[in-house]
Amino acid sequence: MPTSLSSSENLKHSINTRQLTMIGIGGVIGAGLFVGSGKAISSAGPGIVLVYLFTGLVIILVMRMLAELATASPETGSFSTYASRELGSWAGFSVGWLYAYHWCVTVAFEAIAGAAIANQLIPVVPTWLYALIFMTVLTGVNLAAVTSFARFEFWFAMIKVTAIVLFIGVGIAAIFGVLPHFDSPGTSNLLGHGGLFPNGVTPLLIAVLTVFFSYFGTELVTIAAGEAKDPVVAVRKSMRSVAWRILLFYVGSILVVVTLLPWDTAEVTKSPYTAVLNLLGLPGAQTIMNLVVLTAVLSCLNSGIYSSSRMLFSLSRRGEAPGALGTTGKSGVPVKAVLAASSAGFLAVIANYFLPTGAVFTFLLSSSGAVAVVVYLCICGTQIAGRRKKTAEEKAALPVKMWGFPYLSYLVGLILLAIVGGMVFTPATRTPLALTMIVTTLAVAAGLIHQRRKTASAAEQAGDVDATLSKSPQ
Repeated sequence: MPTSLSSSENLKHSINTRQLTMIGIGGVIGAGLFVGSGKAISSAGPGIVLVYLFTGLVIILVMRMLAELATASPETGSFSTYASRELGSWAGFSVGWLYAYHWCVTVAFEAIAGAAIANQLIPVVPTWLYALIFMTVLTGVNLAAVTSFARFEFWFAMIKVTAIVLFIGVGIAAIFGVLPHFDSPGTSNLLGHGGLFPNGVTPLLIAVLTVFFSYFGTELVTIAAGEAKDPVVAVRKSMRSVAWRILLFYVGSILVVVTLLPWDTAEVTKSPYTAVLNLLGLPGAQTIMNLVVLTAVLSCLNSGIYSSSRMLFSLSRRGEAPGALGTTGKSGVPVKAVLAASSAGFLAVIANYFLPTGAVFTFLLSSSGAVAVVVYLCICGTQIAGRRKKTAEEKAALPVKMWGFPYLSYLVGLILLAIVGGMVFTPATRTPLALTMIVTTLAVAAGLIHQRRKTASAAEQAGDVDATLSKSPQ
């Protein structure tokens, strides 16, 4: 039976605003940027910068909608809880499980990615053992206390942010010819190898999926809000900060890469950031960048365990997941939910032991599909439905409001639908889209069944109460 307690009951409210901001940044800047961007650049060309810019703006609008919902009612379940309230329990059930699934896959994805990078630094240790070590340590961090997770994530994110800022700074100096012993390429790499779109427009659509996957994680701020000291203030400040910082870090660093390096070089596909530092002749560039990338991957792994466990915890508290996942230990950590979320990573370790790293890495990335787009669509629909239901007084009292409502909200929804529709006609994206549609269909079907049973149970209980009252003496 669903508990009457809110989804954040028994969790410790101990995350401060500074930590919450860095958690949001840390959940996004990972292998998707440092590694996945190389593939996107090699397929789309220099025009990939526009894809990152456009997608980043769409994400900012989605996060603005989510901020409106979150500041009005901070919940650990975030958009899943809001979808249940505004669209029906089937919606919250479906998107909650989809989100938990996505992050469980990401946990496995980052464990394998981190192990592969660590193996490059110290080859004598097999990748499966690295993955096992990373999973064990970060699962322990998440089991200790939410403050333990927040501190680790703060410093993980700080290292990543510092590295990207320095990278952009050095890159700008190189572009303007300030660095000694390096001649600026000017715009030759941007326009001299077939122009901004050397392979046409179609690869840009393919790249959108990779970019969306890279940006996914900003919403972690609203999930962590359930354990923040002052959730409304923390979410409002953090979402404003996270939005422009992520856009700057992604667009700025990618622009540096495609300006300094030809988009069609093999080094760009392998590791664009390392390739740039090697080009500039910085000593130990590859080792330094590998350490930064490893930090980024471990940060996403840490965030993945946290976000999926909290979503499972929220689902359990609403009666939409096994009841055991909704219990907490003495430290206020949902221990069983953390262990359930971590299990995907440990399964990946087993798979990595028997299969080549590349095979596991590729499969996990493909199986994530377009879940991010589906989750964003749900956020969009929830915000539109929620705003329309509010009275004039309730609308005026909202701490954060979506800009240009309802026009921008509908525009974002149409853009997301267009991305999904375009993937149908692009051979390279049909497989991840098909996998996503299968997973989504199963989640929605399970949600509808759950809602029907919930409604039937409520009707039965109401009938029992009426029968009891009718039999009582007047």
